[in-house]
Amino acid sequence: MYARTLVFFLLSMLPLVWPGAAWAQTLPAPSQVPVATPAFPPATARPDTASRRKAPESRKAIRIGTEAADEARLRRYRPPTAAPDSLAARRAVRALVLALQADSYLTASADAMRWYHDTLRVQLYVGEKFRWARLRNGNLGDALLTRAGFREKLYANQPFEPSQWARLQQNILAEAENQGYPFATVRLDSVQLRGTDIEGRVVLDRGRVVLFDSIQLVGKTKTKKRFLTKYLQLFPNQPYSQQRVDAAARLLRQLPYLQMRAEPEVRFAKGKARVYLFLDDRASNQFDAIVGVLPNPNPGVGQKKLQITGDVTINLRNLSGGGKQIGLQWRKLDVASQLFDAQYLHPNFFGTPLELGGSFNLYKQSNAFLTLRPRLQVTYPTVRAGRVTFFTERRSSRLLSDSTFRERTVLPDTIDSEFNSYGLEYGWNRLDDLFFPRHGLLASVQAAVGTKRISKNADLNDTLYQRLPLRSTQVMLALRLEQYFAVGKNGVFLARLRGESLLNKRLFLNDMFRLGGLATLRGFNEFAFYASSYGVGTVEFRQFTGGDTYVFVFADQAYLRRDLANDKTSDTPAGLGAGLSFRTGAGLFQFVYSVGRAQGQPFSLNASKIHFGITSRF
Repeated sequence: MYARTLVFFLLSMLPLVWPGAAWAQTLPAPSQVPVATPAFPPATARPDTASRRKAPESRKAIRIGTEAADEARLRRYRPPTAAPDSLAARRAVRALVLALQADSYLTASADAMRWYHDTLRVQLYVGEKFRWARLRNGNLGDALLTRAGFREKLYANQPFEPSQWARLQQNILAEAENQGYPFATVRLDSVQLRGTDIEGRVVLDRGRVVLFDSIQLVGKTKTKKRFLTKYLQLFPNQPYSQQRVDAAARLLRQLPYLQMRAEPEVRFAKGKARVYLFLDDRASNQFDAIVGVLPNPNPGVGQKKLQITGDVTINLRNLSGGGKQIGLQWRKLDVASQLFDAQYLHPNFFGTPLELGGSFNLYKQSNAFLTLRPRLQVTYPTVRAGRVTFFTERRSSRLLSDSTFRERTVLPDTIDSEFNSYGLEYGWNRLDDLFFPRHGLLASVQAAVGTKRISKNADLNDTLYQRLPLRSTQVMLALRLEQYFAVGKNGVFLARLRGESLLNKRLFLNDMFRLGGLATLRGFNEFAFYASSYGVGTVEFRQFTGGDTYVFVFADQAYLRRDLANDKTSDTPAGLGAGLSFRTGAGLFQFVYSVGRAQGQPFSLNASKIHFGITSRF
């Protein structure tokens, strides 16, 4: 027994190799169980061909015998008693032996396997459980072992589990390869066996230190190497880090103006590592023009029953090959309401990996109010494809003049106010494609807190503000989750959840979120709903017939609350529809037809919405 133990243990102590950090050899013994391959069952008389087709092979019985002392241990693993065929029977026995070895019975084996007609008889050896007597630190620094998850108490008088030891090796190698040693190996040294107790030292052979040399661009791209070096944080003469190399592909997929032809490659020579990026430019500059034809719910004198809305968007990306971006958007929501957005993004600010961004939003609601919202933010792209953003925002809303203000005896539903906030946002992007994703996850969570100040309007009676808190704390929360699933060869199923919430003692209409329309809740007019809190769930199926051509059906279901002083209501509007998107000579054409249901509005074809437009990328 101990001779067998010694042989097995010496095999299992072979060093774990990590060439180029691309693969690792785990303990060979648990995956190479010495299971004897039995002879096939005795041959029986061959029936004719028709009989063989009709009569399936009978099930095979499995009879496992073991020493009396091992029977109680074996029962916990529910040994198999039957299998559909002879191959499945052998696999079941092998799986049982592997399960025993994974549970520290390192010398478990199937010593004899024989067929008797349709019964496989197995003589199984279980043996004793092995355990760590002690695992000591050999030549590793305490900080490296701590980051690798090593605690000496976890390996003192504990069962020896090959998977646990393999994980420790992997973690140590991962730490080493991120500190400039991609060819490091891990082994046990000073191994001692006392019965079934194992004692030893974990030793790291670091090998030669490797530094980054440079990145090389292969393909047709105007993107500057200097920008990508800072964006990917692969700086020359810095210690090699496999973590940053692995993150390079994920970070590159977040850039809409680049397309990867292949995964990045690393070539080592003379203690240097050169990273090759296979990139081509992608048409990402955008010009959109979308026209909406909607019924006018309350046509006035001389107004038409139909109203035309519009949406014009311009996005210029990767200016001068340095990753800078500019975006402009103008939207006409109805006859008298308009929205304007402007954005700017400057990556590698002052040579750092930080991205500096700014945005400006203007929203005019008919003749009721005007809201301005400038925002400044700093973003740090992490190596694991996450983005951490710190931002400050000022939201200022002003009432437009109204001749009825002087006659009011109560405050209107809108008010003059300012909200200065500071917030944090975290985004996670694992989509395979930013424009036409087939699978992957997109997630974003945001929180902001600040001070809201209410200003007195000169046209309103000063006494209306007496019981109103002019200064208060306000909190804003937001969440977005999108998951894409590939269905069949060309189908994609999308599940999406979006929501926002505004928390304050006293809210007004011009404080609230606006939703409805093509971008938020289809089947309704643009910005048809005011909400202090809302959530919108979407399911959508897309059937692609080309790289960017598809038809789709969708369903939107929303829940929204409006918490005003004299109007606390909730609603559950829903939208259904279908559409198509295909490539034309002028750009990507999209057509969407939708109907909506809400309180006081059932599903009706007379209230359906049609949106169509062309997106041109260059």
